[in-house]
Amino acid sequence: MIKATDRKLVVGLEVGTAKVATLIGEILPDSIVNIIGIGSCLSRGMDKGSVTDLESIVKCVQKAIDQAELMADCQICSVYLALSGKHITCQNEIGIVPISDEEVTQDDVENVVHTAKSVRISDEHRILHVIPQEYTIDNQQGIKNPIGLFGVRMHAKVHLITCHNDMAKNIVKAVDRCALRVEQLIFSGLASSFAVLTEEERELGVCVVDIGGGTMDIAIYTGGALRHTKVIPYAGNLVTSDIAYAFGTPLTDAESIKIQYGYAIETLVNKDENVEIPNLAGQAPRIFHRRTLTKVIEARYIELLNFINDEILQIQEQLCQQSAKYHLAAGIVLTGGAAQIEGLVACAQKVFKMQVRIGQPLNITGLTDYVQKPYYSTAVGLLLYGKELQMNADTELEKRSSIRSWFKRFNDWIKKEF
Repeated sequence: MIKATDRKLVVGLEVGTAKVATLIGEILPDSIVNIIGIGSCLSRGMDKGSVTDLESIVKCVQKAIDQAELMADCQICSVYLALSGKHITCQNEIGIVPISDEEVTQDDVENVVHTAKSVRISDEHRILHVIPQEYTIDNQQGIKNPIGLFGVRMHAKVHLITCHNDMAKNIVKAVDRCALRVEQLIFSGLASSFAVLTEEERELGVCVVDIGGGTMDIAIYTGGALRHTKVIPYAGNLVTSDIAYAFGTPLTDAESIKIQYGYAIETLVNKDENVEIPNLAGQAPRIFHRRTLTKVIEARYIELLNFINDEILQIQEQLCQQSAKYHLAAGIVLTGGAAQIEGLVACAQKVFKMQVRIGQPLNITGLTDYVQKPYYSTAVGLLLYGKELQMNADTELEKRSSIRSWFKRFNDWIKKEF
């Protein structure tokens, strides 16, 4: 078995309410992520981003890791770990610094971002991500990359994503118990956006929503920058519960019925089509019209989608007041396990009154037949996010190595001359 350190590998681990998923990707010379290992199992001990049973979660994580390692024929030692839950919060901040030597350097950029993130947050929270939105140099606004430009003073707008310390520690502890190191915690909604969005959509304005089992993770982009993130603690499991209560069937059967026969808009279902639904306590199954089932599903999905729509309208109003771009010209992108239900696009278009598409992971190779589904968007996004971090770290290492080499040659020259 090959160790992960012997190849340029990146590993994503998503511990959700419905599933635990592990993906192993190899970073190819052209920077494409080639997926070589997959592990997945039903989640036990997790609810809406919070650990409710540590021992159960450890077993699930270990099972998913073992499957992925076996498929990839490698041994991994670290992962990029997804984090969600209603404890995730966000805020937009501004930093201002003088430009040290007329021309903006990397140090200036780091200083202004550091200033922007140096705000007081709750003692129970910590900063998860600091994401630059844009820079202003003197009177020139909307700068994406300020390095090398001339000026006197620089502003930076950044998006901060924070999480609750204890919630983060609990999920990290579960991974530690599997003898794995967490390279970085990454907000699930941010990871999903890396997997399913294009640069054009981010520039035009888009809202990506990862609808999982226990949470809906929202990320809103306008003008190429992340403007808002939010976690709504209601999602696909509510649909399953509604089916179970409405038809008196076990939750496990209700989930299977939802996946096999579920439709999110009643009018598109044949009114003569029937569905066989298992009964409780081993009684004989019953027959229902599929439209009756769809009516239950559609009502709950409309409620969930309206939660999202309310959030979008609120943020658009805030952005408008700040004179920022707020139109979502690229519409809504829905992804995640609960976004796979038939008819969801038509149902969502009725609620949002704009274009909607189902987002599947992009820019990957390898085991695409398995993972190019909304179900794996977060896990794929973790790989792509981790790849960017690794490539940036490699570039920084090369720069330092080049500087050391230059100093060595300079010192050798000095010794020869004197």
